[in-house]
Amino acid sequence: MKNNSQSVLHAYRSIPRLAFEHQRLTSFAGLVLFWQLFKNLQLLPRLEACFAHLRSSSIFTHGRIALLLIIHVLAGYRRLRDIRFYKHDPLIKRVLGLNMLPDISTVSRILSTADERCVQNIRRLCRELISMRLRACHISRITLDFDGSVISTKRHAENSAIGYNKKHKGWRSYYPLFCTVAQTGQVFDLLHRPGNVHDSHDALAFIASCIDEIRSVLPGVIVEVRMDAAFFSKEIVSMLFNRAIQFTISVPFERLVELKHKIESRQRWTTCCPDTTFFEETWKPKSWNRSYRFLFVRTKEIVQSKEPIQLDLFIPEEFGFAHKVILTNKTTSPAQIIEFHNGRGSQENVFAELKTDANMAYIPFKRLIPNQTYLLSVVLAHNLSREFQMSTSDKKRNTTFKRIQLWPFHHIGTIRRNIINRAGRLTQPGGVTTLTVSADQNIEKLFTAYIDNLTKAA
Repeated sequence: MKNNSQSVLHAYRSIPRLAFEHQRLTSFAGLVLFWQLFKNLQLLPRLEACFAHLRSSSIFTHGRIALLLIIHVLAGYRRLRDIRFYKHDPLIKRVLGLNMLPDISTVSRILSTADERCVQNIRRLCRELISMRLRACHISRITLDFDGSVISTKRHAENSAIGYNKKHKGWRSYYPLFCTVAQTGQVFDLLHRPGNVHDSHDALAFIASCIDEIRSVLPGVIVEVRMDAAFFSKEIVSMLFNRAIQFTISVPFERLVELKHKIESRQRWTTCCPDTTFFEETWKPKSWNRSYRFLFVRTKEIVQSKEPIQLDLFIPEEFGFAHKVILTNKTTSPAQIIEFHNGRGSQENVFAELKTDANMAYIPFKRLIPNQTYLLSVVLAHNLSREFQMSTSDKKRNTTFKRIQLWPFHHIGTIRRNIINRAGRLTQPGGVTTLTVSADQNIEKLFTAYIDNLTKAA
């Protein structure tokens, strides 16, 4: 239908004056959907159980403070002092079961009384929530990716240290090790570490515990592991092989100089795609006890020119080869192994979302345990955003060689803009608490579909 200019345009000359009244308005109407998810998962009682061993007389319990941090991240706030901007929001207070929200000093004081046992309990809760989802997916194989990510701070924080930091050289940092599930894009567990440790520091026990946890809750499932060259060691490879885990690990050239000679002396390479060739060999390093399958991969790439660019001249592109070696015990074809190993890059997308949309790069406290609690709250918020989407939609994809995520997920930022950050009014017509949202057909359809699916899943 074509509209005329009179029906579209209108001259609004006066700017409305501001007035502030207590009318039970909320800026986060979409949280009512996550509230239903929290009830389905019994999230608040589970969080309270993580701190049950603490003796505290505070009105604000540790579990509610942890849930406040999760909501803080979902709502898009970074600094804890930003709690003052939604301190009187009626819907957030209802989700937390409070008549008033704590201030920043109360949050800091309560979290400072937590201990290492609380952190371990929250980690266990995170693993339990992921295990519940994996059981519901009914998938035959689970792919675990392991890697670390730097979290920097300008100030001093307990157990932080100056280590390798590509973006902020000389800053103190933490360097936690993450285990992510490729099929769901969720963080299964993390190991908190200072910033001056190597990627493989304490990795052996952490990797083994994640694998054992998956197998204990999902017996019979095929477990796959992907790691970069920092985790290449005889101990880790032997542990994975003895546990019958299918794995691929990048091999560092500087530790096995024989690999360079094998590549330089190779004359015949097999093509698996237009720009990638390979050859494979069963080989045993001198200090190892057995031989493994090594896959040598050569990729044609454009060589970056270091000389000044002359815009008025044509500069032809120069091509070279980038080499890598993959150690594996998988029995599939080399092309499938290369694609499987390259799918490990999806974990970097998870890290990018955690730092950009969930503010994982923020270190709010000076003490270690509160910082660990905040980091775990960020991880829980990310996992819950994925759980929200999986609970309200069917699986859209099948398993591929790259092990891409089985759902086309939206980032937390997209969910925040489209769902959470919606204006609403809480009223009680006829004694029934009602959340009224603007009458938009698309929003009504979206909210109704979400709440119906979450109610069915309860």
